[in-house]
Amino acid sequence: MSEKINAMLQSVVENVEKVIIGKRESIEMALCSFLCEGHVLIEDMPGVGKTSLVSALAKSFDASFKRIQFTPDILPSDITGFSMFNQKTGEFDYHQGAVMSQIVLADEINRTSPKTQAALLEVMEENQVTVDGKTYAVPQPFIVFATQNPIEYLGTYPLPEAQLDRFFMRISMGYPDAAQEGQMLTRFKEESPLKSLKPVADTSQLQEAQEAATKITVSDEMNQYIVNIVRATRDNSDIALGGSPRASLCLYKASQAWAMYNRRDFVIPDDVLKMALPVLEHRLVMKQEARLRRIGAKQAVEGILKTVRAT
Repeated sequence: MSEKINAMLQSVVENVEKVIIGKRESIEMALCSFLCEGHVLIEDMPGVGKTSLVSALAKSFDASFKRIQFTPDILPSDITGFSMFNQKTGEFDYHQGAVMSQIVLADEINRTSPKTQAALLEVMEENQVTVDGKTYAVPQPFIVFATQNPIEYLGTYPLPEAQLDRFFMRISMGYPDAAQEGQMLTRFKEESPLKSLKPVADTSQLQEAQEAATKITVSDEMNQYIVNIVRATRDNSDIALGGSPRASLCLYKASQAWAMYNRRDFVIPDDVLKMALPVLEHRLVMKQEARLRRIGAKQAVEGILKTVRAT
């Protein structure tokens, strides 16, 4: 693998760490999603740095960035854009929506209506919007980060399983420990370091890294290992809905990205194990009996990873 690409990836992580303290793994997972052109669902409590993480990544790549604060009155046209009649030209002009950016943060996506959610998720899948019969491509590279609060349900519209499956992975940042929180207070006492954060790469370098990730070797054994893990989620007695074929493809790509990030040009079982939980957990629907026994998707995936072995 190119040392130039690896140096760029490390510099991005270190740059984001100037803003996000003690959450290196979350940064690395988000970066791997970048490499795989995958969208990310960040599920966590308010105030732990979800927006700052996405903003810092956008600044590190010098990419265009837009944030959409979802509320019940947000319309699909606010996302995709709309056509307005121009009296001077006698034609309809397209006015861009918030999704026309390289990096889009959909904040509190579960607070808006299913119709608006669907408008965003369609763009995520197709990388384009259609308004009044005309198609407009979104800027490249394109990635959506969506956030939601895992414990707040009043006045929300939970994403259905088919839409959750569109997200490449789900990550959680969690609270910092005491030392990290103290360091954060010191670092932010005058102004946010996000304001002075400088780019350390550009989007052309990101696209080069994305192409390089697809060339990471996956042996037949690793290919079968990935398939066996995902198929095991469909046969598990605690799981009502297992991973889809899209889940297999996402785990395949994520393993390639993690191998490249770790300076290898081939995938090993540890790469698959590392990426299985963030890629698979949000795609599984547990049976009611399992929930009563307090067995969640995380425990189910961890159990599968212990029983399914690489050949």
